[in-house]
Amino acid sequence: MSEIERRTTGADAVPVDIDRHLSPAAQEAIRAGVPDSTQRAYSSDMTAFAAWCASTGRRPLPATAETVTEYVAYLTLTPSGRTGRPLAPSSIERAIAAIRTAHRAAGETAPETMGARKVLTGYRRRLAETKDPAATPRRAAPAVPDTLRAMLDTLDRGTLAGARDALLLLLGYAAAARVSELVTLDLANVAETEDGLLVTMRRWKTHHDQEVAVPYGKVPATCPVRASRALRTAMASAGRTAGPLFVRIDRHGRIAPPMVRKGQPIGDPTGRLTPAAAADVVTRAADAAGLVGQWTGHSLRRGFATAARRNGANLERIGRHGGWADGSRALLAYIEDADRWEDNPVAGL
Repeated sequence: MSEIERRTTGADAVPVDIDRHLSPAAQEAIRAGVPDSTQRAYSSDMTAFAAWCASTGRRPLPATAETVTEYVAYLTLTPSGRTGRPLAPSSIERAIAAIRTAHRAAGETAPETMGARKVLTGYRRRLAETKDPAATPRRAAPAVPDTLRAMLDTLDRGTLAGARDALLLLLGYAAAARVSELVTLDLANVAETEDGLLVTMRRWKTHHDQEVAVPYGKVPATCPVRASRALRTAMASAGRTAGPLFVRIDRHGRIAPPMVRKGQPIGDPTGRLTPAAAADVVTRAADAAGLVGQWTGHSLRRGFATAARRNGANLERIGRHGGWADGSRALLAYIEDADRWEDNPVAGL
């Protein structure tokens, strides 16, 4: 069979167009190109989709356009177990993306989603007409300098955990980093130079390594270079001079204490923080400072874009520093928020 390969599933031989077939190596390469956090979310979405298909007698893979449309209609009407409400439009968008990604990773043709997206458009309109809060996407509050200082003031920077959290906040802001990017940093990825820090960071969305220049801050308390030096000194005193930059620390100041569940070791043995744990650092500091709004790991990245724009930086420089893809809609939204008053077309009329 030169142009048609036969794939066997159970006892049935199914003809497969070889031009539309992906090898296991290619499928794994696709998965490797998706950030871990996205893979986890997509896996959860596909598990839910497969369960719904099983309950309705439909096939999840390969799925038809009609099956995806029915599933989206179901999601817009059915309360989720976690919130007691139907999923938000953004969560349903992610479910559609997960289904299409799973098909491509499995070497199947992704289902057409025009009908599903029309259902989603109608759902958004219905939410807007009823003034449902779910019609407005929830976005992280921006950690601009004033709020960042308030968050830093809640930390005991004389402790190892406080020194870690201070650098996480300051480096996340100054490098416009996602928490998923921060936690991949090792001590060796952050070099101090006479001008500041040179941080070698993996940008997950654009899939490239970037050297981010982080200069000295004018105020010592908010200087990421001094915060990096303080954390390195504290970690060296605790016997850690290599490995992850951001590690878990218990209330006794121990680095990477053993974690066990049902008698089995869990967690990264080196103590590397997870993205969720890094995001919790931001949320805890914001709560301790009494800040109002939704404070997440993304608050640091959004705060950088907002503050840089207000300070007069142009869009291109902001995008390059933060590793945003050209034409990023997320960055444009942040810039629009920053320009709302400073570059208001009504001003002066």
